[in-house]
Amino acid sequence: MKFLISVIDNLSNSGTPDEMVHIDAFNDKLRANGHWIFAWGLQAPETATVIDNRAGANLETGKPHFDSQEHYSGLWLIEAESPEIARTLAFEASKACNRKVELRPLH
Repeated sequence: MKFLISVIDNLSNSGTPDEMVHIDAFNDKLRANGHWIFAWGLQAPETATVIDNRAGANLETGKPHFDSQEHYSGLWLIEAESPEIARTLAFEASKACNRKVELRPLH
């Protein structure tokens, strides 16, 4: 099963050097145990734009979809044998990055 772990933050590129050590160790653990698919940080929400080209509408907002204090600042795509294992990994991810995370299964 595949899961998305989204990092919730109120800043962008906010990982301290100490937090990056813990994040790198968590990433290494994911790789070593066959859970790693992909991980990446995201640019600040101000760099986002919403595109809507349904029925050829050709619309672009020039801003993020949500106006919120918190946003997604990074993500992990993981492979886990069960939702319980994914949940355990999400708890470890939250501790490693020192942020709240959201766990969602993929179809």
